[in-house]
Amino acid sequence: MLYLIGKNFEQAWGPLRLFKSHSFLLALGAMCAAAAVLFLLPRLWDLLPRDRGKVLAADGGAQSAGKPTGAGFLFSLISLPVALLVTPMNFMDAGIVVCLLAVMLFGYLDDRSLEPWGELRKGLLDAAVCLAVSILLYSELSGGAGGVEMWWPFFKGSTLVPWWAYMPGATLLLWISVNATNCSDGVDGLAGSLTLISLFSISVFLYVVAGNATVAEYLLVPTSPVAPRWAILTMTLAGALAGYLWYNADPSKVLMGDAGSRFLGLAVGTAVLVSGNPFLLLVFAPMVLMNGGMGLVKLALLRIFRKLGFDVTIPGREGAAPGRRIFVVRVLQRVSFPLHDHFRRKLQWSKGQILMRFILIQAFISPLLFVIFVKIR
Repeated sequence: MLYLIGKNFEQAWGPLRLFKSHSFLLALGAMCAAAAVLFLLPRLWDLLPRDRGKVLAADGGAQSAGKPTGAGFLFSLISLPVALLVTPMNFMDAGIVVCLLAVMLFGYLDDRSLEPWGELRKGLLDAAVCLAVSILLYSELSGGAGGVEMWWPFFKGSTLVPWWAYMPGATLLLWISVNATNCSDGVDGLAGSLTLISLFSISVFLYVVAGNATVAEYLLVPTSPVAPRWAILTMTLAGALAGYLWYNADPSKVLMGDAGSRFLGLAVGTAVLVSGNPFLLLVFAPMVLMNGGMGLVKLALLRIFRKLGFDVTIPGREGAAPGRRIFVVRVLQRVSFPLHDHFRRKLQWSKGQILMRFILIQAFISPLLFVIFVKIR
């Protein structure tokens, strides 16, 4: 909306040309979203459901029980008017925003439900939304060229990916991003802080690299005409998340719940796909993938081994019977996921130690991976 005002009325009043500046809109969106969430969230969180405590948490869920949860419902809705104000959206962008709100709503309904939704139900709903986003992204990014231009680590040039390859791959990446972020939510501020770094980093990349013809040419990255406006949207969401984290710092007053983690996971995955390189998810969200995503891998492997007839029960647990057990299963059973639970239970790390160390690792690894995946081509 502001972009159109600047475009159509800059001749009437010169300062309105600022509204045509993507960098100005990016900063404005982040600040306004953060301020709006900071002001409104504590005035609205009493309307949220109360956390019943996650039994699988390292402390049995005692510390989170009774706190307002599902804050993702509030900070996503609060950020929406700001995003509409500062982001020059088209029809496809608006459709993706609707999908973001849909996956948030599914998570919020799960937060409110007296009986948690089953894995299959949540997984299928996530997959449906991710497929819808993939279709919209393909329509926007292909531009009628018969495919989406994508670039890869270690190789110069780019590849035109047809719809039959793009949509399944994009859907899988989005689904992994959604569920890895959801699984990482369990320590005050952890998932939010890691995702804030991811959103900020992706925004900078979309604006400075993918959206800048000079820098993109230097790094051999295809220039994306949609990248600058997605940088604005992503930074606006980062501002809203920062406002939420103000109240989620340990000891937290409010929790994001599945509503927030699923919303943020889909936002990160979508922004990565806009960049044109799906492997940048490893660059911008390494600790989220390691913390929550590896739990998905472990779960899948254990189920496969169980189907093959191997014993995958945890030794010493009540009801566990001896059976064929292979080395891979023994290794998997020694590590708890999400990884933050392993460090809390096995190494006795405090929540503050987990938060700071995970942030430091991501802050150290991401630049190195960026050089490996982007510069070394």
